[in-house]
This record gives sequence, C-alpha cells and structure tokens, in this order.
Amino acid sequence: MNSKSLIRTAALAAFLLAPGLASAHTGIGHVEGFAHGFAHPLGGLDHVLAMVMVGLFAAQLGGRARWLVPASFVSVMILGGALGLAGIAVPFVELGIGLSIVVLGGVVAFNLRAGVAAAMALVGFFAVFHGYAHGAEMPESASGLAYGAGFVLATAMLHAAGLGFGLALDGKAGVRGAVVVRSLGALAAFAGIGVVTGLV
Repeated sequence: MNSKSLIRTAALAAFLLAPGLASAHTGIGHVEGFAHGFAHPLGGLDHVLAMVMVGLFAAQLGGRARWLVPASFVSVMILGGALGLAGIAVPFVELGIGLSIVVLGGVVAFNLRAGVAAAMALVGFFAVFHGYAHGAEMPESASGLAYGAGFVLATAMLHAAGLGFGLALDGKAGVRGAVVVRSLGALAAFAGIGVVTGLV
C-alpha cells in the first residue's frame, strides 16, 4: 500500500468512526472493574487520537523521549484521575481534551522539535484533562483500583501503538514514512477541531 492509499484509508476510517466514538467520557452505563477501565480510553475517538499522537510525537523526537514522553502522560494522567475521583473541580475538561488532539496532532504534522522536558510538560498538561475524565467515572468501590489499572494499561498500549507505528515508518519507509506520520498528525488535528467545535 502506497502512502496516498494509506492516508486515504486513515481519513476514511476517521470519518466513519467519528460519529460513534467522539466522546469516551459521557458517564453512560455501568462502570466498574478492570475491563470497563480498559475499554474506557478505547471507546472514544478523542482519547484514542490524543494518546496515539503522544506515541507518534515521541517517535519523532527519538532518543530518551521515546519512553519519557509517554511515561509523562501516563504519570500525570493518574494524577488527573485522582482529581476526578476526589471530585476536585478542573475547569474546561472537554475543551482541554479537544485541544489536546489539535495541539498534539499539529506538533506531529509540523514535526516540531522540542527538548525532552518541554515535550514531557506539553503532554503532561493535556494528560490532566484526560485523566480527570477517566477518574470522574471511576467507581468509589474496591473495583476502582482495577478500573484505574485498566485505563492506565489501555493508555500505555495506545502510546505504544503510536510509537511503534512511527518507528516502523521511520525505519522502513524513510522520507515517505515521515510524510505519512505527518499526514496522520494533520488528520488528527482536523478531527480535534471537529471535537472542539462540536462538529464531531
């Protein structure tokens, strides 16, 4: 499959999935235990796109950023989840989640270079909002810990998927692979604009 076909396929998939997956944190249904926590980040396009973009961003930066940037997101997301579980108000959560897709997608699309500390701070800032959305739905029972472990594992897997995809394209496809990664970042940024404006 050439890069144009891959880009078209990714765009079509995003378009078709967007209406059903736009919000993973609606508070609908029974929420408890590891399985529900694991499914929570995977059930919304907003969370999936942002977390995959973190992995792609880390792949673009290379070196220590490959593990420090995703680790920063996961660590601060846990803090955000604790805030949500405790009922401590965090303003503009939905806007922060939407903007995370726009900003992280844009960073990938423009292949922006940043120091490791700056990249960790950027993803950590947005991780607060994603963690809060997860934590606000975490049950206050013994299953809450299992639920939290589930959403942490799912998040780490999404980061790993983005990282692995970015590294595979960079290693095997050279310049063409970099163009595909940047195009995926642009698609994510446009999807994020749709989330922010309510069109998605």
